Amino acid sequence: MDLNRVMIIGRLTRDPEIRNTTTGKAVASVSVATGRQWTGTDGQKQQDTEFHNVVLWGRLAEISGQYLKKAAQVYIEGRLKTRDWVGQDGVKKYRTEIIAESMIMLGGPRAGATGGPSYAPQSVAPMSEPLPDSGGVVEEEVKVEDIPF
Repeated sequence: MDLNRVMIIGRLTRDPEIRNTTTGKAVASVSVATGRQWTGTDGQKQQDTEFHNVVLWGRLAEISGQYLKKAAQVYIEGRLKTRDWVGQDGVKKYRTEIIAESMIMLGGPRAGATGGPSYAPQSVAPMSEPLPDSGGVVEEEVKVEDIPF
């Protein structure tokens, strides 16, 4: 039995690039950075960052284009796929990507980063006061299970 499963939590290094196939299916490309820190044998703190190419298809692609911005934190689960092609220079090239099968938006952009809404994996608390344009209506609590993505 074989297993090809990838799970990462990281931050987007750029805004998603959304395209449509000739059949009209949405596809998005994002780059996610993951980091790790450790203490070396000499007692010095070390760190390393890995960059992952991620491809999202269909509804996941549409959601990523609508809600994700550079520096947004995401959980991606999927499988590894390596593509190869011959470049214009005649050299065979390779690209390993994560084909996303599920995604969870975890946190907002880091402090100081521009753009993008904040995301919360927990339930959204009800508003304590109505918004000025809401006509006095207070929204009910939204549960994570009720969100369609």
